[in-house]
Amino acid sequence: MKFISIAISILVAVFSAIIFREHVVDFAATTLETLNHYYRDSFITTKDDTATSNASPSQEAVTANMSVPRAIRKVFLAIEQAEGAGARVRRSIGTPQLRNFSPFLMLDHFSIKPGAGFPDHPHRGQETITYLLTGAVDHEDFAGNAGTIEAGDLQFMTAGKGILHAEMPRQNPDGSANVGLQLWVDLPKELKMCEPRYRDLKAKEIPHVDIDDDKVHVKVISGQSAGVDSVKDLAYTPVWILDIEIKPGGKIAQSIPKGWNAFAYTLEGVAKFGSGKDEKSVDQYHNVVFERDGDLMEASVPEDAKSSARFVLIAGQVLDQEVVQYGPFVLSSKEEVYQALFDYQTHSNGFERAKDWKSEIGKSMVQ
Repeated sequence: MKFISIAISILVAVFSAIIFREHVVDFAATTLETLNHYYRDSFITTKDDTATSNASPSQEAVTANMSVPRAIRKVFLAIEQAEGAGARVRRSIGTPQLRNFSPFLMLDHFSIKPGAGFPDHPHRGQETITYLLTGAVDHEDFAGNAGTIEAGDLQFMTAGKGILHAEMPRQNPDGSANVGLQLWVDLPKELKMCEPRYRDLKAKEIPHVDIDDDKVHVKVISGQSAGVDSVKDLAYTPVWILDIEIKPGGKIAQSIPKGWNAFAYTLEGVAKFGSGKDEKSVDQYHNVVFERDGDLMEASVPEDAKSSARFVLIAGQVLDQEVVQYGPFVLSSKEEVYQALFDYQTHSNGFERAKDWKSEIGKSMVQ
């Protein structure tokens, strides 16, 4: 009798499943969708929270597991050399050590003493980003643009189809040099012949953030750090520039957009890049080139260090295009370079205003 009852119960269950199968399937689908929605929303919240300094330890652990630190491809010293008229530069991009690191064409750490400078010269096909560290530099071009950037200021100049300009140092009362960085960024080929333009960014306009109990100070010139966004629309080619100072005992894990090329140039002190067995100690005036795989840069300064370290972290979107450069002309083919030279010599196709133009600041050069 007990067996018959069990058999009847099984038959009832089977027939119920058949009769109400659509309701069962709908219930299961609804349950799965609800669970999926819940975990998806949790992931987004965790990611948003870890972009600020208010994340809980558990959230930080989740993000750390998801992020992939970038390995170091190479580290090399930027050798000082002569450039312009009497200027000295440490060039870390644009040499056999690192050439055409798309979208970056050149990085110069320049030192311009009184009587030296960069008198009238042309450009086509790229953008220049000048970040002044000490002193002041005047600029002037054939379109009537003129101005001065001082310590902590930046100037973003798009050469486009053509510009003729001069960059000259101010005379400091103590006779000291004017020091800064100039980065050349390639323009997308469809913008090579755009109209020239300038955008200045003053030191007081640059957002900043302190992290790791104020042991790390980040100036967010372009990009994002610890949830702080930079001023927008400064360059045509997407570029991140962060000025990072780390005190002894401080460390930072800075996100970098996936697939972008990235490097760090050391300005002061000694910093450690990477972590674990791949960690490297890097001295002043070196370029640290990162592999493209990964989305995180790690840096620190030991607790027993005698001084802080300072470096700029720079990353840019890779441009899938040929780079043919002849001095200040950066195009996509030899024919375009020849055309640029012809246009400059004949004062045409973007260089019309170059005819008979001489800058006022360039006349101050000591011959």
